[in-house]
Amino acid sequence: MTTPSNTPDLSPMIAGYWRLQQWGFSTEQLLSFIEQHIALGISTVDHAWVYQSEAIFGRALKQAPELRRQLQIISKCGIKPSGNSPLHARNTAHYDSRGSTIIESCEQSLRDLNTDHIDVLLLHRPDYLMPVDEVASAFNRLKEAGKVKHFGVSNFSVAQFELLRAAVDVPLVTNQIEFSPYQLSALESGVFEQSQIQQFSVMAWSCLGGGVLLKGETERSQRLLLALTDVMHAVGADSIDQVVYAWVLAHPAKILPLLGSSNIERYRSAVKALNITIEHEQWYSIWQAAVGHGVA
Repeated sequence: MTTPSNTPDLSPMIAGYWRLQQWGFSTEQLLSFIEQHIALGISTVDHAWVYQSEAIFGRALKQAPELRRQLQIISKCGIKPSGNSPLHARNTAHYDSRGSTIIESCEQSLRDLNTDHIDVLLLHRPDYLMPVDEVASAFNRLKEAGKVKHFGVSNFSVAQFELLRAAVDVPLVTNQIEFSPYQLSALESGVFEQSQIQQFSVMAWSCLGGGVLLKGETERSQRLLLALTDVMHAVGADSIDQVVYAWVLAHPAKILPLLGSSNIERYRSAVKALNITIEHEQWYSIWQAAVGHGVA
C-alpha cells in the first residue's frame, strides 16, 4: 500500500504539549527539551489553542527561530471554554466549528506560536452543529493563504469523518483518537480500517491510559500489568511503557503515538519501542488481559 503524496511528513512519535503550562519550564529549559526530542527523531509537536501551551512554546521559538524548520506543528481548534476573550464562550463552554471560529482560532495560534504556518490543523472535537460548508470554506482560505499545510480531525467517528471528507476540497490527513490497551474502542469503531482504506495515519493519545496501566489499582489494570510484564521479558524491553508503545505500533493502521511527558528520559525510553517487534500471540495476550476473556 503506497502513501499518498499529500500525506504530511511527520515523525513516528509525537511530542504532546497539552500539559506544558503545568511543567514550569523556563524558556531555556523548554528549548533544551525541544532540541533533545528532535535529536531523538521526535520532530512533530502537538498543541491546541485551548491547551494554553502555544504562547509558551512560541516564546521559545522566538528565541531560537531556526528550530521551526526542524519541527512539524500540529494545532487544534473548535473548543470554546468559558471565559472573557473573543475565543471563549461567554457562559457555556461548547464546540464550535463555524468558519469564523476556525479562522480566528488559527490566526491566534499562528501569533502565539510565532510561526507563519501550521503543518496540520485539526478540528479538536466533533461539533454536533458542524456547518460542513463553512468548514470547507475556512480550510480553503487557510490553505490558499499558506497558513495551514494539512488538515484533519480529532476524536471523530467514522461517520463524522466521512461527512466532513465529502464536503471539503482538501484531504483529511489524520484522525487523532484515544487508544491504548486500556481503551480499545477504536478496534471496533472502524476508524483503523477507514485509515487503511484511505491511507492516512491515525494519531493516538493517552497510550498509557493516563497512567492507569502503570499503577495496577484495578483488577483489569493488574491483569494488564501481568501480561505486559510477561511480554516485556519475552521481547527484552526495558520497561512497560516500551511494550505499550510497541503494542500500539504493531497495528497495521500506521499509528503515531503521542507522548505527554516532560521527562526527556521517558522519550529516550519510548523511541526504543520503534525497534521492538510484538508477535501476534503476544499482542493478543495483552488484548485478552484487557477484555478479560480469550478469542471466541
